[in-house]
Amino acid sequence: MLDGLAILGDGSSDKPASREGRRAERLLIGTIGAAHGVRGLVRVKSFTEDPGDLTAYGLPTDRSGAPVRLQIVGETKGQMLARIEGVADRTAAEAWRGVDLYIERASLPAPEEEDDFYHADLLGLPVEDPSGATLGVVRAIHDFGAGDVLELATPDGDVRWLPFTKAAVPTVDLAAGKLIADPPAEVGDPEAPETADGETPS
Repeated sequence: MLDGLAILGDGSSDKPASREGRRAERLLIGTIGAAHGVRGLVRVKSFTEDPGDLTAYGLPTDRSGAPVRLQIVGETKGQMLARIEGVADRTAAEAWRGVDLYIERASLPAPEEEDDFYHADLLGLPVEDPSGATLGVVRAIHDFGAGDVLELATPDGDVRWLPFTKAAVPTVDLAAGKLIADPPAEVGDPEAPETADGETPS
């Protein structure tokens, strides 16, 4: 990401954060989709930085904590193809549609770079401006093609968008559990009105 802070893809960037998101003990890494073919294969939407890493850190579990014995066998249309142990036909595969996959947070390696962060470490964190005023809480993280953008839930219930760059977010203080942001005017900040002669009042 140009002039930005890297976010390692350990969780959904298009689902709202829950309180589980802040320093979560486990991370959402994928969701099982529709069956593929008639021999029990399923499509899996991966939220990992490398889509094939769904099983790189051990067996994923479902929401209840039960292990999902998943074997990645290929890829199709941007999704992974997987075989689930004990699933041998399309009917059985369809029963898994919508199941979320998790891994333990402790099983992940620490980020290699200072400016790399896991989604789950940012979701749910408050965002303040340099004066200490609250701008909002990180609700979701998106990548619309031009770099990561934080979706903030503001104190008054609105939504605010914040580019995740060094300029806009100069401080990510995970120890203190907050982000310090200096957002550009075009990202939700009201502009000062102009006077009749075109000047901005002081």
